[in-house]
Amino acid sequence: QVQLVESGGGLAQPGGSLTLSCAASISFFKDYTMGWYRRAPGKQRELVARIGSGGSTYYADSVKGRFTISRDNAKKTVYLQMNGLKFEDTAVYYCNYFPIRDAYWGQGTQVTVSS
Repeated sequence: QVQLVESGGGLAQPGGSLTLSCAASISFFKDYTMGWYRRAPGKQRELVARIGSGGSTYYADSVKGRFTISRDNAKKTVYLQMNGLKFEDTAVYYCNYFPIRDAYWGQGTQVTVSS
């Protein structure tokens, strides 16, 4: 049973930081590319960042230089370090495989950037 559980969201001020975690109950976790996605109010879900099995990373232009994705294969956890938060980063953040596997969306974690 695949389960993805996101945590670490909350309220942050512009310019602030948050670190999100995604605990994954996935067999052979280390072999999969994992991604962080977000859905902002009134917008479609988008890919924020992804990390491959070998550690290669990709970032959306909107977060490049501010966010860092990482993984701990021993803990089967993916992280998203978010620095320099902006109002437009407000969204529900989810982790999932990359490419997406629709059956495995978790509840997500809310990130709100507000002064």
